[in-house]
Amino acid sequence: MNFKKRTRMQVADMICGNFKAEESFFRYRSSSLLTEFFEDSGTDYVHDGSTRSYWVAETLRKILEEPHVNASTPPENFAGVIRTLMDPGDAVNESPGRDNALDALNAALAREGFEAFYAEDKNCYLRHIASNAIAMSSPDPNRPFTIAEQKKREQLNLYLNQVSEDVLIEDILLPLLRQLGFHRVTAAGHKDKMLEYGTDVWMKFTLPTQHVLYFGLQAKKGKLDASGITKAPNVNIAEVLNQVMMMLGHEVFDPDIGKRVLVDHAFIVAGGEITKAARNWLGSKLDASKRSQILFMDREDILNLYVVTNLPLPEGAVPEEADHVDGDSSF
Repeated sequence: MNFKKRTRMQVADMICGNFKAEESFFRYRSSSLLTEFFEDSGTDYVHDGSTRSYWVAETLRKILEEPHVNASTPPENFAGVIRTLMDPGDAVNESPGRDNALDALNAALAREGFEAFYAEDKNCYLRHIASNAIAMSSPDPNRPFTIAEQKKREQLNLYLNQVSEDVLIEDILLPLLRQLGFHRVTAAGHKDKMLEYGTDVWMKFTLPTQHVLYFGLQAKKGKLDASGITKAPNVNIAEVLNQVMMMLGHEVFDPDIGKRVLVDHAFIVAGGEITKAARNWLGSKLDASKRSQILFMDREDILNLYVVTNLPLPEGAVPEEADHVDGDSSF
């Protein structure tokens, strides 16, 4: 990823605090503090004693050249630099909300198609303006959740109890998959039941090597089990098998390259639990090569990923009383 020199110099001046003391919204950093800054950002760059702003700009260039997922997601270390720069505890001549510092930073980043913003956790993140993808360190869905995150998770869990498959796909899965870095995320006619060879959604993911993997997704609202008698709203995994086989055996059209391509992997997604028996049954019906192509995602995965990627809840999942508590229904 290559930012213009002008942009890197502007951000470098903010990191160095190269402004008049009474007019600055950024902390002044000497040589030793710059080394400390980059250490706090998760890198091992040490200031070499040269002109601070030029050294920082060159360091930013090196960081931006580090491996990254795609053009809409800068390297994790650059996201760490922005998060450290915009620490609310480093506010100067303004409140911890750092509105003025944020405006100055965004004036520079807009040139590169990015925008910085504060999330509910008070950390500063980068959003790619065109795709709305958020750059952040690889989310860990197994980490402990804050009280606010637990509340958000519970609200989404209640929402999943009442939504249809169409809503599950459109309002939950599509935004989540885009947030996770998939692109060309396309619903394949699910609403009119005209499915394209058993695929509810198809999408692709670009590796750091620029190779592209294609994914198909089959979504079910309820629990997936392998019992002999399945009661609504549960779905027997046997019902999914044929759809998965069709998904892996047929092509999807990628308009970006004007060609039809085979799906590399198939996601089986459930709004409820996917039982161990269901997973084992499906594995027993597929040969080794096909088994390696199957990926599972159940309700626990959806809930955890939705929280750690900091996605706002769908409109229907926000309790009405939330609007009357603090006037802000976002999460």
